[in-house]
Amino acid sequence: MLPIAVDAMGGDHAPGTIVAGAKAAAEAGTPVVLVGPANLADLTDIGDLPLIEASEVIDMDEDGGRAVRRKKDSTLVRAAEAVRDGKASAMVSAGNTGATMASALLRMGRIKGVNRPAIATIIPYPGGSPTVLLDAGANAEVQPDWLVQFAQMGSIFSRHRFGLDAPKVGLLSIGEEPGKGDPLRKESYPLLEAATADSELNFVGNVEGRDVMSDAADVIVTDGFTGNVVLKTLEGGMKAVVGALLSAFASTPEYQAAADALMPALLPLYATLDPETYGGAMLLGVDGVCIISHGSSSERAIVNAIQVAREMVEADVVGEITTAIRPPADETPDGLEADGG
Repeated sequence: MLPIAVDAMGGDHAPGTIVAGAKAAAEAGTPVVLVGPANLADLTDIGDLPLIEASEVIDMDEDGGRAVRRKKDSTLVRAAEAVRDGKASAMVSAGNTGATMASALLRMGRIKGVNRPAIATIIPYPGGSPTVLLDAGANAEVQPDWLVQFAQMGSIFSRHRFGLDAPKVGLLSIGEEPGKGDPLRKESYPLLEAATADSELNFVGNVEGRDVMSDAADVIVTDGFTGNVVLKTLEGGMKAVVGALLSAFASTPEYQAAADALMPALLPLYATLDPETYGGAMLLGVDGVCIISHGSSSERAIVNAIQVAREMVEADVVGEITTAIRPPADETPDGLEADGG
């Protein structure tokens, strides 16, 4: 397969940690090409990995859309262009989220018929298959028919990412009954029901916030504002719980001894809840595979992100979405400005 283009300068720990992850992935058998400055080898050991040169870097605090238009020789833009031009099969970045979305959209383009791309984030569920949440921040405001497309794209992604035959799709709302929620939820519900009757979509109705980390649904659709708040709330909540447990374990010698005894059972649970296990989120709806990793990604997270990119390329997720979402013959979707998040 074509190599995975990795933004060597994206993320809090770039370039060292990012390049280390890329090298480890390459050693495990996935072809990788780095995207970075001409002197990248002077900044960190890149081994024998090939390099696509880019003279600019988009900082984490820059406005994504403006930076992509201004910095045309940035690592993010060049990575997206590598996918567009057939030099890479996918792109991976732990850099500026808004700029990653904008570069993928403006350089790869949008799949014909897709109104808005969406970020599909993995939410862990101990004891079961993870939940795919989308949109997790690409579109602060959405329309009801966009949520139907999110459901279609999320179902395809979930099927290939986690091997589910008919992923259950839930609409995030404030009650399980069809009439619950704001106008967006109320208008989206019958559209999702109709899509289920007309296609392979498996819509199971409304789900609530408490259902996100459960087996109530395999795919949960919502607007990007709500999705991002849910995601950040879960991240903060899990971090607080883990911190409290570690403090309790270390508070007395007796508790520490008990913790040591429990550790073999707790480590698998920790791995399940650790976001780095899943590598990153996929931007669904653009004409290419784009994996967005957390800004603080470790070497392990980058390895996993590259593996996810490879799996989605081999499964031809983009091709399936293209087939599933066909625009009406007389309708051309309008443009998109990435909201970031």
